[in-house]
Amino acid sequence: MTEVKAQLRYLRVAPRKVRLVADAVRGLPVQEALDLLAFARKSAAIDIRKLIRSAVANADQKGGIDVDNLIVKTLFVDQGPIIRRSLPRARGSASRINKKTSHITVVLEEK
Repeated sequence: MTEVKAQLRYLRVAPRKVRLVADAVRGLPVQEALDLLAFARKSAAIDIRKLIRSAVANADQKGGIDVDNLIVKTLFVDQGPIIRRSLPRARGSASRINKKTSHITVVLEEK
């Protein structure tokens, strides 16, 4: 079985939000996953759709792989670095705001 991989790093969306979309398309055929992501109402769906299309382009470029028979073998989301910001609060204090990032990896496989 031939595998093709694509990664998206430092996406400025929290991993917990991205995992909701990733769980929906894991294990589906590529065309079905792209159709589902086109109508998903989550902002992370746009980025995952672009990533899957990139992996398909990688498969096409690699050669010897039938692009129509690809399935999403694995799709996982890891946490990237946290961007820390501060927000001024009462009496001269400050609270911390954590802006989380995600690393997304997709592996496609031929049926």
